[in-house]
Amino acid sequence: MWHVPVTETLPDQTCAICGARSRLIAAQLGLCLDCIRNRPAEALPVALAAHAKARRLFGLPERAPRTAGGRRCGLCVQSCVIGEGERGYCGLRQVRDGKLRHRAGVPARGLLHWYRDRLPTNCVADPFCTGHAQRGKHNLAVFYASCTVDCLFCQNWHFREVDPATATTHSAAELAAAANERTYCVCYFGGDPASQMAHALAAGRKLAQRGVVVCWETNGTAHPRLMDRALDLSLATGGCVKFDLKAHDDGLHRALTGASNRHTLENFARAAARFERRPTPPPVVASTLLVPGYVDAQEVDRIAQLIAGINPAIPYVLLGFAPHFLFPDLPRTSVRHAEEAQAAARAAGLHTVRIGNRHLLSRDT
Repeated sequence: MWHVPVTETLPDQTCAICGARSRLIAAQLGLCLDCIRNRPAEALPVALAAHAKARRLFGLPERAPRTAGGRRCGLCVQSCVIGEGERGYCGLRQVRDGKLRHRAGVPARGLLHWYRDRLPTNCVADPFCTGHAQRGKHNLAVFYASCTVDCLFCQNWHFREVDPATATTHSAAELAAAANERTYCVCYFGGDPASQMAHALAAGRKLAQRGVVVCWETNGTAHPRLMDRALDLSLATGGCVKFDLKAHDDGLHRALTGASNRHTLENFARAAARFERRPTPPPVVASTLLVPGYVDAQEVDRIAQLIAGINPAIPYVLLGFAPHFLFPDLPRTSVRHAEEAQAAARAAGLHTVRIGNRHLLSRDT
């Protein structure tokens, strides 16, 4: 389905609840924004069915297991309780012989790939970080091949094709050894590092000892203790944690990602409360993907109010959406959409609001 050709002339789709038709309804989800917000009891089962279908495509568990008598993982928002022979939501943890076993995500085994990205990069926080001025050096861009949520619009969905049972893994020491004299910083992406935090933290500590700046781009779903350690590394090395705040409305977040945002917002608030310890360069940055038909100026306003209520100096980046993965039938974010969202965020009191990847924006209305 994700190979459907993308054009700017797109057919209308129908909302499964109210019957409304619009090109701003994604066929895979089958819900309009109004019903997601105002009829959540009806919308949530439709959304969860869409996520279950999407996960079946890659042999991933359809939902986080809650097996009576199982072993609790507790490393992320999913809080899986895994029964004998079952896998956790991220696909990396399994119970065998009554023990919780880790296929990857521990210091000895990480499921990932990496490459050297010449500075300055197109990183979300690039305009605010010290790497922006480090010409001739590079970022070690690390992509973990697992995730704690299930975004139907995922821009890096290919990690789902990696089989943790057969794929090559790399230890934290191996990853750290990839740094050389030109490595200025490391940034953990994904999937999401939240699914393999023990590995990322172990590698990050080794890289920090070599003078490498440590940064994160995450959905913020890791256990709070692990998120605290991630921010500790960034504060100590001059890096930052970039929180992807996908939605403020919990029902909308569940519809788009299959998970609640409560954990993310709590972790963001904890991290943002430490912003003043080192405001330059900013240790915390927030971003939101402007998904047409779903993440509108109203949603951005509510996110921006949350951020401003903690510290209005925290940078906020609004990102343009490109049709991808299971949302190939939505249009690109328009200039009008992006500028309305930017105006809403500024009106909410934020000092620094930037529209990222403007080259993706369309002139469509």
